[in-house]
Amino acid sequence: MPRLYIEEYQRTLAGKTVFIACREGILRDHFQHIISDIKFLNRQGIRTTLFHNMPNRFANQQHFRTLTARLPDTRIIRVNSEVDFYDYVLDLKENASKLIFLERKYLLDSENHRINTLSTLTARQTIEACEVLIANINFKTVLQRICQKIDAGDYDRVHILPAGKCVIKHELFTIEGSGTLIANNFTETFSQVKTEEDAGIVYGILNIYKPEGFLKPRSREYVIEHRENFYVTRMDGIVVCCIEKKVIDSETVELGAVAISTKFRNQRVGVFTIEAFVSEMARQGYRRFISLTNNPKLEKLYIKMGFEQKCPPRYRSRQIKSPGVKVFYKRIS
Repeated sequence: MPRLYIEEYQRTLAGKTVFIACREGILRDHFQHIISDIKFLNRQGIRTTLFHNMPNRFANQQHFRTLTARLPDTRIIRVNSEVDFYDYVLDLKENASKLIFLERKYLLDSENHRINTLSTLTARQTIEACEVLIANINFKTVLQRICQKIDAGDYDRVHILPAGKCVIKHELFTIEGSGTLIANNFTETFSQVKTEEDAGIVYGILNIYKPEGFLKPRSREYVIEHRENFYVTRMDGIVVCCIEKKVIDSETVELGAVAISTKFRNQRVGVFTIEAFVSEMARQGYRRFISLTNNPKLEKLYIKMGFEQKCPPRYRSRQIKSPGVKVFYKRIS
């Protein structure tokens, strides 16, 4: 069960408007879970609208009454079942901070991997590269419309989630997320960790990588005690990436514990973080940088950013402490 960061995320979401769009069969199959998630959002001060297309038949009247009774703070819009559901939602002349589509399955790439985050540019590239399917509905046209709405400024974020227990809560209030986020206007900032609260989020991000075995384990107590050595990248005020400063000598600093929230991988967050870290360390007087890793993705990133895979003699004692791990080195003027 992913950890919820309610206070941290609530600060950015309270008072915002969130649209939730859910087709008839999905709403029926996940009725209680969807209600619970929306009630949770309302308790956090988030304004919600639920779109559904349940037909106005006698058999559905109990569902309608339950929605009204249990979601008194939510605007409920029933879309005529004879109208295209997606067109109706996307044609609505209202703006919202977030639009959430609840679907049968994840949005997957051509290799059947869940897509975590997309810009409208990469979303369009994904559409061209592969058949994007959610359940039995071809989602290509819908994705095109979503990109147009984001580009026009009608929505800040669009989320595509597989319906189920706590999926909205986990998408909006955890580091990992639960589906696909499509957005353009991320605001990135880089800063030193100051609070135990941020240190706790750093520990959560590091813990995601524990099963892969590429990072040396760090306890929550270690991160809190040494938080002045950790730096983070925030997107829209939320911590999404971390890096640890490890001083080797008066000229050299090691890049340790480079880790990105799964929700924001493949969005150049790593590039931004490493560039910002090198700039900050240069400001502090360091000119040499090393990092030890066997993570293939991080290795490629370092090479692209001008690091060399080599270990100058002055760092042999450091390499001995991590046998079998590759060393990447960069010197700036």
